[in-house]
Amino acid sequence: MEDRIIGRNPVLEAIKSGRPIDKIIIKKGRLEGSIVSIIKKAREAGIVVQEAEHRKLDTIADGENHQGIIAYVSPYEYSSISDILASSREKNEPPFIIICDKITDPHNLGAILRTANCVGAHGVVIPKRGSAGLSSIAVKTSAGAAEYTPVAKVTNLAYAIDELKKEGLWIAAADMNGSEMYDSDLTGPLGIVIGSEGTGIGRLVKEKCDFTVSIPMHGQINSLNASVAAGILMYEALRQRIKKSIL
Repeated sequence: MEDRIIGRNPVLEAIKSGRPIDKIIIKKGRLEGSIVSIIKKAREAGIVVQEAEHRKLDTIADGENHQGIIAYVSPYEYSSISDILASSREKNEPPFIIICDKITDPHNLGAILRTANCVGAHGVVIPKRGSAGLSSIAVKTSAGAAEYTPVAKVTNLAYAIDELKKEGLWIAAADMNGSEMYDSDLTGPLGIVIGSEGTGIGRLVKEKCDFTVSIPMHGQINSLNASVAAGILMYEALRQRIKKSIL
């Protein structure tokens, strides 16, 4: 079964990462801007490039903004937690993993994956059930990060956290009732759990966490979008790691 990568930057990153691409479809007509260099790289990599009417691309994209280019690829291969931990060892860095507890919006998952890559996190963990996966929307929102930052899909998130703790990770739950992030130690082997958009972190998962961490709020609204909250916490962890010369 084929999947699609939609949009210029996601397609470009897929080519650059060496991911197998079956073919690329571009909008028929005059080529302008970044799409010219993308097609050049695709042909250099031996990828078939075909033209199609704009209307056909609209149909294939099913409402997404395709920017005149769509790539057909095999479905993403998920990594394992072992792969993610091996990546941290290869880089000689303490593991830094983002754990998503039933993030259902693929835009949020893609945004979390994008930020995880920017801060140097070694991977993202999601549950098999009740969660968005690496759909074309999530991949496009990740702006290419899906090609570089591994995502592990696990059957039981609570059990996966137990396994990470056995590997020496401290697990922090993002929760508004936790200690402020500035007062929390986010260095060393770390997993940050981000709860779902509607209900937050599930009870069983929260019980497995070692501590809770919160983002200070000083406005009339006391909650943030899941991917925004994840981004703030990830960058605080990065700041602390840089300060301690861990990275």
